[in-house]
This record gives sequence, C-alpha cells and structure tokens, in this order.
Amino acid sequence: MKTLTAVRSFPLAVRLLLVNQLGVNAGFYLLIPYLATHLTEDLGLSAAVVGIVLGLRNLSQQGLFLIGGSASDRLGARGVIIAGCALRTLGFALFALGDGLPVLLAASILSGLAGALFNPAVRTYIAQESGDRTAEAFALFNVFATTGALLGPLLGSLLLLVDFKAAALTAAGIFALLTVAQSVVLPARPAPSPAGTVAGDWREVFGNRRFLAFALAMVGMYALESQLYLLLPHAAYRATGWDGSTGLLFLAGTVVNLLLQLRITRRLGNRGSGARWMATGLAVMGLAFLPPLLASGAHPARLVPVLTGALLLHLGVMIAQPFVMALIPAYGPGGLTGTYYGVFYLVSGLAAALGNTAVGWTMDRAAHGGPAWLPWALCLGLGLASASALAALHRRGALPAVPARRAPAPATPCTQARPGSEPR
Repeated sequence: MKTLTAVRSFPLAVRLLLVNQLGVNAGFYLLIPYLATHLTEDLGLSAAVVGIVLGLRNLSQQGLFLIGGSASDRLGARGVIIAGCALRTLGFALFALGDGLPVLLAASILSGLAGALFNPAVRTYIAQESGDRTAEAFALFNVFATTGALLGPLLGSLLLLVDFKAAALTAAGIFALLTVAQSVVLPARPAPSPAGTVAGDWREVFGNRRFLAFALAMVGMYALESQLYLLLPHAAYRATGWDGSTGLLFLAGTVVNLLLQLRITRRLGNRGSGARWMATGLAVMGLAFLPPLLASGAHPARLVPVLTGALLLHLGVMIAQPFVMALIPAYGPGGLTGTYYGVFYLVSGLAAALGNTAVGWTMDRAAHGGPAWLPWALCLGLGLASASALAALHRRGALPAVPARRAPAPATPCTQARPGSEPR
C-alpha cells in the first residue's frame, strides 16, 4: 500500500515510466530466456550460429548505449523512448515471423538497438521529472523492473505450451502497447538546443575523470548482479536437480524487493549521504557470495546457502542502485544527462560481460577438479574491492553532492500532469 501511495505522489510521466519498465522487463524475459532453445531445437541452428545471433543482440545494445544517451540529450528523451519500444516491437515480431538467418540477425540487431535507445532515455526522463526525489523514484523503478522480470518467464513458460511464435508475438504486442501508451500519455518536453557537437559532448564526458573513476568503481555492481543469471542458478540446480530452483531464487528476490525496496531507500536517504550507502550496498553484494563459499565443500551441495546469497545480493542492489542512479546526473550539466547515463551503461555492460567471462572460467575450473570455492571467492573479492574503491572516492571528496530528499507533496490533478523540475 505504501508503494502505491508513493507511486501516486509522482508526476504522471514518472508513473507511466514505472509501468513501462514493468512491461519492458515482462516482455523481454517472456522471450529472451527461451530464444536459444528455439534457435537450436526448433530451427536446428548450430551452437556457433546461435552464439552469433545472441551475441549480436548484446553487442548492438551494450555498444550503442552511448548513441541512445546522446540521442535523448539532442532529440529529447520522450521521442527516443518511443522509438526504442517501437524498434523492439519490430525486432520481437521478426523473431516470431521469420526463421531464416538474415531475418534472425535483423531481429537480434533491432532488439539490441532498441534497448540501447530506451534504457538511458528512460533514466534521463525519470531523473528530469522526479526533482530531488530521484533516489526514491529509482527505488520504485527497481520494484517495477524486478516484478516484470519475474512475471515475464512465468508468462513465457505458459505461452510456450502453445509454441514459440505465440510467446514472441505476445512479447511484441506488449511493446506495441507500451509504444502507443507513451505516444499518447507521456508529456512532451521542448526539444533541447545543444550548443556544441555530439563529439564535443562525448569528449566532455570521457574527459570527466571523477565520473570515469566512479563508473569504474561501480563495475562490481553489474558484474555481481549478472550472477543472478549465471552462478547462482547453476548452483541452485546443482543443489536440487530441479529446474524450478532458479524461479525460486527470483521469486524470493521479488518478494523481498516489493516489501523492502522503498523502505530501505527512504530510511537511508534520511540518514546522510547516498555515497556511504552505495559503498555499503556493494559490500553486501560481495558478502552475498560468502555463504555459498563456506558451503562449497559440502556434499551434496545445499540450497539454503545459495538462497541466502541470492537474497543478500538482492539486498545489496536495493541499497546501492537507487543512489547510484540519482548520482549520475550530478556529474555534469542537465543537457548531458543522457550521455552520462549512456557512458555509465556502456562501462557497466562491458563489466558484466567481462565478469561473466571470468566467473564462467572459474566455474569450468571448479567443474574439472579445481577448487569449488573459486567462483564464489572471485565474486566476494570483486564486491569488496568495488566497495573499497567507492569508499576511497568518497573520502577524497570525488563524489558530487546530491540534493537532500524532500517530502512528497500531495498529488493533485494539476501536479500529476505537469512535468517535474528542469534538469540540473
């Protein structure tokens, strides 16, 4: 109930984008987790070709975050969000309607490009509209995103009882509805009048050493969060032999997120600088891998330490992420908010890819006679190192100040429909 009250206290644009993120994650996870199986078993493609198709989606998204961020600064975040959702509608529809390799490659590239457009643009719009309640807005954003990530696979597993085409068309339909809703409801903002060139914007952001140091210090957050899809599900399956154990990890995380996310962000936001809580969250994320590490020598493997680790990992994300998202726009002028988000997500995407590669290598070592604790120790060390780096930046005064949170004003029809404060 408190969550719904908090949602209603934000402007209409923020509320729409919260629902939008639930739909985005539901549509994405409805389809993508089952795509590799469809390509191999239904279409008979080789593992190498499947790797190319999936890799192109990741590359086109992570490699083009900077383009999406710059586009939201130059063209306005609203139009970029709508274009991104429309492109994903097309991409997912192609997955449903085509089985030739050129069509699949086009679908993969369009789907990745769509994410590169609307991910930084959505965060830019929320940062602009939520004023000095940015951390709270991103806390709610996390709640809706996590809920969508749980609903998507559940819906996808039901639709696959029909066939993959039904799942893909449903996912495309969700994005089509989101595109229409944003076109009709999302308030328009005047298009910015940039003073320089795109190359000049990029030089300014990449030349901001304080921001790059912050982005590099935060690589642990996304490298560890991605273990919710790699190391932890693998360990849960080994402990139980049950495919549904992965769903149990996500269900537990979603319930905790719904119950605690907003409370945590509000309470911590009223108790000093968000920089301290970001470092705390990173440390908790690292310590999440300690229970599975301590139990790694147990035979048979146990589910309880894995579930404990997953819950601690979710808790660390809940502590750190809203303050991270609120801090990024403070590094530069309001006209470059999208570019800053784009660069941050570019670095984060590379960190997640490299982290998964390193963790995967240690998992292979453990599976072939190496120490079973090695992947857990790697993640523990990465989390603590990232937390230490961020704490060092805070001690040196290298992190910008973020305005203190104000209490929300009562919602009225006028304030709900009016855009929030101008970008900083």
